[in-house]
Amino acid sequence: MPTRQNSVNPDTYKISAELFGDQLDAFQQHLLDLTHARSTVGHHLRCIAYLGGAMQAHSIPLVELDDAQALAIIEKAGWHRKRKTYAAFIMKRFICFLNGRGLARPPSPRTAKEIARAELKADYESYLRRQRGLSERTIFHCWRFADRFLEFRFGDAVGDLSQITPSDIAAFLLHLTTRTPPFRDKTPPTHLRNFFRYLFKAGKTTANLSLAIPSVAQRYGARLPRHLAPEQVDVILDAVRTTTSSGRRNYAMLMLLARLGLRPPEVIAMQIDDIDWRSGEIIVRGKGARHDRLPLLPDVGEALADYIRLDRVTTSRALFVTERPPHRPFKSSELLNHILKGAFASSGLTPPPPYVGAHILRHSLATNLVRRGASLEEIGDTLRHRSRASTLIYARLDIEGLRSIALPWPTAGGAA
Repeated sequence: MPTRQNSVNPDTYKISAELFGDQLDAFQQHLLDLTHARSTVGHHLRCIAYLGGAMQAHSIPLVELDDAQALAIIEKAGWHRKRKTYAAFIMKRFICFLNGRGLARPPSPRTAKEIARAELKADYESYLRRQRGLSERTIFHCWRFADRFLEFRFGDAVGDLSQITPSDIAAFLLHLTTRTPPFRDKTPPTHLRNFFRYLFKAGKTTANLSLAIPSVAQRYGARLPRHLAPEQVDVILDAVRTTTSSGRRNYAMLMLLARLGLRPPEVIAMQIDDIDWRSGEIIVRGKGARHDRLPLLPDVGEALADYIRLDRVTTSRALFVTERPPHRPFKSSELLNHILKGAFASSGLTPPPPYVGAHILRHSLATNLVRRGASLEEIGDTLRHRSRASTLIYARLDIEGLRSIALPWPTAGGAA
């Protein structure tokens, strides 16, 4: 069993081995079966050893151990916040493992509020999935904001949905926009409209409260799309490209953004089977469950091949996976924002927008195509826009085209 002298007293390992018995070895094997690295298993065992020592010190038997007691023990430890967060995750995982083997104290019965919310969530998600045909990612965010609203409106009470008023919705949106730091996401009104449409159709409210939700001001037409010049894009790609496993993976992901104009969620959603090496094409899993075929450019194919051949180790069919075992797919495309932010910092470039988002590479591709003389139809096909209005924002960058239709400036005496 791995130990670390400056972390846990060696005697506590003996205490935890006596307290948990064969369950400790079984849990260790369970982690190894999940292909966790030995170092990760060591972190788990050190945390469990600390738990065992605290349980003996406070005379807590194994049958009385539950999440609340474990979290209380972790909270009293003199560790920094990140270590406490990781330890809490390990404790919940270990107790869940013990519960599955009939040990430790089972979870407390759900409250009336938890039961009501679970039933509402199941019915709402079924409505979004079957009647609206939304993706699982969108369904997740729809319930996330619905749950936050219910917590804001009813707190710990079960709550009567028919008592919700437009003032409650306005107060919740005001709470999101005036908090510190302010909420940057502009999707809450859209997600809340879905929720209140469902409540009205299901007969849980007497009025369609979705009509009372204000729209978010969109000021995209007030400015040109923010973008990078071609040489700046190359600097960003060079800053990411390294000989490490994570460097080759990150470089391949940014190449898909910069050369093919993929959206960040589309990069994360790619599967290994989506690459057709023989025909030189890739399948893009886009919005609305649409699958589009794009040509696999040589430099993009080279970056993908290097990553797959040298670094990709996983049983998952996802193309891009975590560097650490068990090498799972990424849950969110937020990783690409962090990668791009680090690339700006290491290269010394100043990002055009105040908030660094991976979507800027898509805007840069479209902008540079306009300046090379590409038509709006070609840009729309490249970016796979379903609406021409989405492509028209780049028309303002076509200076030569705009100059050809501009009226002459009135001279002296020529004004009407």
